[in-house]
Parts: sequence; C-alpha cells; structure tokens
Amino acid sequence: MKRSLLLTCFALGILFSCQPAEKESEEQVEEEKAPKVRLIYDTDANNELDDQFALMYILVNGPTFDLEGVTVNATKSGGNIDGHYEEAKRILQLGQRYGEIPLLKGADGSFENIKPTIQEPEYDGKAAVDFIIEHANKSGEELILLAVGKLTNVALALEQDPSIAEKMRVVWLGSNYPKPGEYNQDNDTVSMNYVLNTKVPFEMVTVRYGEPSGTDAVKVTQQEINETLPGMGPKIDQAIEGRHGGDYYTFGDYAVSLFEHIDYHGDSKSRALFDMVAAAILKNPNWGEKSEIPAPILIDNQWVERPENTRKMILWENFDQDAVVKDFYETLENFKLVEPKNP
Repeated sequence: MKRSLLLTCFALGILFSCQPAEKESEEQVEEEKAPKVRLIYDTDANNELDDQFALMYILVNGPTFDLEGVTVNATKSGGNIDGHYEEAKRILQLGQRYGEIPLLKGADGSFENIKPTIQEPEYDGKAAVDFIIEHANKSGEELILLAVGKLTNVALALEQDPSIAEKMRVVWLGSNYPKPGEYNQDNDTVSMNYVLNTKVPFEMVTVRYGEPSGTDAVKVTQQEINETLPGMGPKIDQAIEGRHGGDYYTFGDYAVSLFEHIDYHGDSKSRALFDMVAAAILKNPNWGEKSEIPAPILIDNQWVERPENTRKMILWENFDQDAVVKDFYETLENFKLVEPKNP
C-alpha cells in the first residue's frame, strides 16, 4: 500500500514538474509558426545613417521578416542612384546576404518626370518597379512595402499596375504631418499625393522634427554607439570598404564610422533612427500608437484636411524609444539572419 502510494505521488510529481517545460515548448512552437512579415524595403540608403540601421535590423530579425528584396531610390542629399545602391550593398554584405537577397535600382528622378515614360521598354527606375509589381502579384501572405525615402518607386508601381493596390500595404516613414515639410516628403510631393489618392492601404510613420511624438524622438548618441556597438552583428570574412573609407567586418564597427562622419544638430551629438522605428513597429505594433484618419492632401506645401474623404490612412505617432533601441541592441547581439532568396 505504501509503495503504491509512493509511486502515485512520484508519478504526479513528474506530471506537474513537466508542465512548465511543455508549456514553454508549446510557446516556442507557436512562435515558430507565426507568419513572417513579407517585406520589400525601399530605401534611399546613402542619405544619412538611419536607413542602414533599419536594413540591418531587418536582416538580423529572421524569425520576424521574410525580406523578398531591397529597392533603392535617390534623394537629394545622398547623390545619384548608384551611391544609394552601393550603400545598400554594403549593408547586405555586412549582413551576409548580398547576392542572396535581390537588390535593385529604382528611381533617380521624380514621379512627375518619369510617369510619361513608363510605357517605354526602359525607363528610370524600371527594375525596382517591375520587382515590386511581380512580388505584389505573388500569392501568399500580404506584402508590405516599407518605404523610407521618397515614394517615387511606389507611385510608379501603382501607376503601372493599379491592381497591386489590393495586394500590398505601404508603410512609409515620412512627413511632419500635420505640419508642413520633411525630407522624404519634400523629395517628391507629387508621388506622395498620388499614393494618398489610390486605394492601397497606406500607413504614415511620422517624423515631426523636434517633437516628442514623432520618430525624431527616437535618438541614440554617438557615445552610446561607440560604447555599445563595436564588434556587434554578423562577422564577414572579407572586409567591405565603408562610405567614408576604412575596412569593416561587422555592422557594429561600421555604425561607429557612420556616427563619426555624420552632422550633428546641437550639443548632444545624437541622431534619430527614423527608418528603424518604422521597421520596429512592424515587429511589434505596441511600440507606437496608431489611429485611422481620412487621408489629407498636400497643397502648396500645406496639409489640407479632407474630413469627408472615404479613403482612410493609418497615422503612427508616440513611439517607445527605450523598447525600440533595446530591441535593436539585443537582436544585433543575438542575431538570426533572414533566409536567403538566391536571386
């Protein structure tokens, strides 16, 4: 009798001691089963430094992102399209995915100038536009087009094939809305207005220079980068030459160089990670606040509200700086690379 009771207690002990492990295992399985974010990253990579941080953040978040390709566009401060392509190439190399994730040149010029030429066999930005259309038309999970420069490539793709508006979602880092101005917006306001007047689901991740409610508030200092990032990220066998010279084997070391050669505004020697915030809220929407509003329109560089507009858009603001930056550091240290596409 005693032996039987002991065995019963022993069995029950094993049963209950196993439950937490089983629960943890089930949670891991569920996490692995969670659908990845199908993503095309459209960037003016050579402009400042936040584009590079955003791309590396995507590359090291393999469990979250299914990166189908990178397209580049040229904005004024970053030089011509070749410079933007080369900088995106450097980051893909540092992320061990150059040649395995497609990288394509997009628009050098503006939507207004390119639009009349899109029926020609070749036109400015065609490679990127064709790529966006092709992948939007693929079956599967919704495609997200994360645009962190001007919206020229996006507008051209929608003009060339309006049907893709129902097959993808555009998340754009840009605008000081409801105030005027902002770099990405000002580089091609016509393309932005065009996209706002289409049916494509559109989300605006606000910049808002100098205000706590925009991505401009998500800043890191040069000192923080110098102390935290050296040596972090995947390590490549053959060094890349940086934008400002020097040889680099890791993104962490290259980030130190980017912060060394950037202009600072004020005494804090800090820079905003605008574009990376837009990628981070795709990973965790709780790191920002979103609301649905009637899509406005920009006229003479001033926002005009259209309260009766049935066309809605999502407005993102009030971002969790600490959570976003902390996740970047942790993910870069414990990276899991996105799967190669073998283009």
